Amino acid sequence: MQRLRVRFKRGEEIKFISHLDIMRLWQRTFHRAGIWLTYSEGFSPHPQISLAAPLAVGITSEAELMDILCSKWVSPHYFTAAVSQQLPPGIEILHVYQIALNQPSLQSQVRYAKYRVEVETEKGQRDIESAATSLLSTKHLPWQHQRDGSIRSYDLRALIDDLWLIDWHRPYCTIGMRLRCDNSGSGRAEQVTAALGFSHYPQSIHRAKLILETG
Repeated sequence: MQRLRVRFKRGEEIKFISHLDIMRLWQRTFHRAGIWLTYSEGFSPHPQISLAAPLAVGITSEAELMDILCSKWVSPHYFTAAVSQQLPPGIEILHVYQIALNQPSLQSQVRYAKYRVEVETEKGQRDIESAATSLLSTKHLPWQHQRDGSIRSYDLRALIDDLWLIDWHRPYCTIGMRLRCDNSGSGRAEQVTAALGFSHYPQSIHRAKLILETG
């Protein structure tokens, strides 16, 4: 048995594909590429594929991480070549490497996610920087989010680790965000822009990096 970690990017072409459909896409791709996967035991066996942190619909990324268990050894170079030939436009393998079988699960190691968020605004550069500084100096930020017909209340500030202005060219600016992404909660970029006082939904949200506990 072999455990491979795959870093891949998701582009504009597939940013509206759901997490479940992405998992199905990978399963079909591995099958067509001739990669022998290990399956779980039980009444309904499924291939042992796991993503670090499912990406919300509408977000692009250059930092997706996935672990797979192979029942037959394959070199990272061959894996990359064989699988890449079967992938659709909008998804690209960036790096593949072997890791120890006894490492903790990928999901349990994720701590933060870094984003680049472009949003339309009439705010000036200093106003944006001031809003970020003010939000970061706040100890608590009560927030409500409606999902599946129910309202969830939580502290949005606890999910924000850092904010910074990357670029500003009226009428758009690009905000850098380092948000918590672990078992206790995950920050959402569009909620952070709203908390910063932006009235428009982001033009684009791009996940630039996933930060693991191991670094």
